[in-house]
Amino acid sequence: MRERRWIRLPGARRSNPVPSAATPCDSVPVNQDWENRVAAVWAAFEDHPEDGAAELRAAIDALVAELPGDSPRGPFERACAFDSTGHSDKAVPLYREALARGLDGYLGRRAKIQLSSSLRNLGQPEEGVKLLTPELDAPSDELDDAVRATLALCLSSLGRDREGLSLVLGALAPHLPRYQRSMANYARALVESGD
Repeated sequence: MRERRWIRLPGARRSNPVPSAATPCDSVPVNQDWENRVAAVWAAFEDHPEDGAAELRAAIDALVAELPGDSPRGPFERACAFDSTGHSDKAVPLYREALARGLDGYLGRRAKIQLSSSLRNLGQPEEGVKLLTPELDAPSDELDDAVRATLALCLSSLGRDREGLSLVLGALAPHLPRYQRSMANYARALVESGD
């Protein structure tokens, strides 16, 4: 059974437009018509994920063919398509290519989260930890919790469950209607005291 990607979490669905605070791709402008068509492909896939894998990848490949050959957005979109259809092994080199070509900003951060998750799925969680740890100090955005959740999974895969639980509790605390301070304190204590 394939793992559902983080992009399916509420508030971060692929079919949602990129938040207005971030450009679609800080390093390569893409027109709104193209963005809308990409979003439509992902929305169609989300409606029929089990029987639309090949169609998704073909549609994304066709859209990527419209981009300049050196665009970081192309390998990123192709990586997402492979990843979301259960092919982490094919997604990893494409995420790396997108980041090497200069994918940055909001999509660059997404690429790091998704690459780390894929690396974990392939038995390389230590690389995911190295990639995501600096993101804890990056400027805050709506992906903060996804960074922490994915990093927690990578840490857990390395037997560092206490650190992972600390990250998850720390991410959860601000969303609670009560007990925010005590949960944040428990999160810190898990790592500081070892108890």
